Amino acid sequence: MSLEVRDLTVYYQTLRGDVRALESASFKIDGGEIMGLAGESGCGKTTLGHSLIYLAPPMKHIRGRVTLNGDELPIADIDAMNQHRYRDISIIPQYAMNAMNPVRKIGKMTEDLLRSKGIDFHEIWPALQRRLDLVRLRQDVLDLYPIELSGGMKQRMVMVLSTLLNPFLLIADEITSALDVASQKAVAQMLVQFREQDCCKSAMVITHDISILYQIADSIMIMYAGQIAERAATDTIIHAPRHPYTKLLISTLPEIGAQYATAKLHGIPGKPPLLLDPPSGCRFRDRCPVAFEKCTETPPLIEVAPGHSVACWREAAHA
Repeated sequence: MSLEVRDLTVYYQTLRGDVRALESASFKIDGGEIMGLAGESGCGKTTLGHSLIYLAPPMKHIRGRVTLNGDELPIADIDAMNQHRYRDISIIPQYAMNAMNPVRKIGKMTEDLLRSKGIDFHEIWPALQRRLDLVRLRQDVLDLYPIELSGGMKQRMVMVLSTLLNPFLLIADEITSALDVASQKAVAQMLVQFREQDCCKSAMVITHDISILYQIADSIMIMYAGQIAERAATDTIIHAPRHPYTKLLISTLPEIGAQYATAKLHGIPGKPPLLLDPPSGCRFRDRCPVAFEKCTETPPLIEVAPGHSVACWREAAHA
């Protein structure tokens, strides 16, 4: 079982023209895999995640296809995707703590959600009980309004709602960004438990925090300016990255025990290009410390080692 994306390209329509937010994305997520998706703000992470489940205006599908277990998903057709949404692909949205209806009790809201999918609440009740136990929420949480829950409890409740129909792929978009450190760790661990308990078959975890991915992800995909820069196993990305952007991104992570006086934090010089009119060739070349003449051409994403793909001309020469 797997989800495969081929040449997926999605733009945003604006009055000033198309914003080229996602271009030529190709990758595969196998059953049982947790894939992390990382990069700076505006690199296309959330666009990619939303394209797989709800490609709505101003998003515009340019080209590319997505298949699940060999069957093509109609991602460009919002209505046709209804039969796949929540069942085959589900999402824990960014700002999930605000995703629940504030004027409906959680139990009633859950019942309405299931009814919209043609499922009887009582039929799913045993699965709901197991998930509540898994995320350490009492069953009487269903009699509460969202405002009566803490931020971490809301996040865990949305995780429960997003997986009630055991989707193949669960997209988790910045699920730890608004939580304290203790809650971040708990939610991340629960996501792994969801995979292990078959609440979902695989997951795509979108985050700015690579340290979270190091704890839970099997592989990591790095994006820059709407394109895939590198994809490899988690240990490889952390300890042996090949793309210059990935190397700089990893180098900005603080080390445990390091003190400011001896190990100052450094950012990546420059800023990402505007995607309304992005530069030709490698989009990282203006910030890249090892750019050369060939970088004026767009580098392909090539496999430089088994399971390790990089979009960089220098690495292609050494492959």
